[in-house]
Amino acid sequence: MRESLCRPLVLACKPQLPKKNVVISRRSYAASGSSQPPESLSWREYLAIRGSKRKWQVAATVPCALLGFIGGATYFGTMGADPTKTIMGIDPFFFYGISTVGCVGAVVGPSLGTALWRMTHRNKVSLIDAKDREFYKRIAKNRVDATLQSPTSPIPDYYGEKIGSIHGYRQWLRDRSKYRRKVVLAEE
Repeated sequence: MRESLCRPLVLACKPQLPKKNVVISRRSYAASGSSQPPESLSWREYLAIRGSKRKWQVAATVPCALLGFIGGATYFGTMGADPTKTIMGIDPFFFYGISTVGCVGAVVGPSLGTALWRMTHRNKVSLIDAKDREFYKRIAKNRVDATLQSPTSPIPDYYGEKIGSIHGYRQWLRDRSKYRRKVVLAEE
């Protein structure tokens, strides 16, 4: 859609009526006394906010991974372990360290980043949640059927995590179509 089609159209009423502006929006088609459209996010704003949220998640992952490493090293450093017995072919200390850093950094970090981001952006959380629902409905509607993938040809970006702009979304749609054609035509 062109950007000009998304702007509200302001029409003046007939001269004999009291001076009142009527706002006709693509979304609501409601008459309003003010010339301001109802508060909502455009897709560009939403995708920029979504990128900001992802940066907060990544930024929170690094300190959580470091804390997990320090905590794991402290705990497992005091344990008595037999270095001759390996766990899945790995030295026990390396295995425990990798497990702790991975668990704390990869699980707790993004959760903590999301919580901090939501606390700092409280005024727009309801708008963002509504746009999130709409975005994920679009992703679910347009994604490739998961049964079509194979170990040698996995579905790229199944959840739409790499979408950061309208151009990125359109590219994601093209990639889905290309993958679908490639898999379905290869089977025939």
